[in-house]
Amino acid sequence: MTELASFYDAIYLSPHLDDAALSCGGQIAQRTRSGQRVLIVTVMAGDPQQDVENEYIRSLHERWALGRDAAAQRRNEDIAACAVLGADFLHWPLPDCIYRLHPVDGRPLYISDNDIFGDVHPAEQPFVEQIAAWLKTLPAHGRCYAPLTVGHHVDHLLVTEAAQRAFGAALYFYEDYPYAQQPGKLSAVLDAAPTQWTPTVVSLTEVDLAAKIEAILAFRSQLSTFFTDRADLERQVRGYAASVGGERLWRKHQG
Repeated sequence: MTELASFYDAIYLSPHLDDAALSCGGQIAQRTRSGQRVLIVTVMAGDPQQDVENEYIRSLHERWALGRDAAAQRRNEDIAACAVLGADFLHWPLPDCIYRLHPVDGRPLYISDNDIFGDVHPAEQPFVEQIAAWLKTLPAHGRCYAPLTVGHHVDHLLVTEAAQRAFGAALYFYEDYPYAQQPGKLSAVLDAAPTQWTPTVVSLTEVDLAAKIEAILAFRSQLSTFFTDRADLERQVRGYAASVGGERLWRKHQG
């Protein structure tokens, strides 16, 4: 585990072990190259609390080409990606939603794509306060960034709800990539009443984009989920960056 600094210019909250690199890798590389301290906190980075296995997990592990120690291998990927970006990392012990079980009957809570992109299971609401309490222990920082929740993944929803409780109006939001490039996904969040949003675009240089691409490539197990190969990854990442002018951030204003 990396030794944390007493102050960070920016902290990025990443539900999973690739979200910050996918969504904010360019700006993170830009910040660290200019001498700023950046911390990436992955909330759902823990091992399963017990030997959980079902058809959904098996299908994902097969796609990822990972075995039973998938979480540990993914943490190693994140360490490599953070080294590319020049950022410190912090891995928290909550497991990915696919491994979480109902606290009463022990049944898996999320066993399909429809489940993980649906609503947070009512049994998991206590996690919001737990994550919020963890967030309040983070080092002092200039800005904190959380997912905008584009794509409606349950882990992104949990992290962002907790972040809003912990940091309130001081929080900044990043577009969850690659969900943000899918038609209608971004507008579904931005158009939700009564919230008003103000965007800020972070312009990226070729050096920034190259670092972002290399960081994403470090997550070898996850590439097949979104991309066919490196060329497809570069095409998509560069294409979205060109369409928005870099990476876009948002502030929330209650209407």
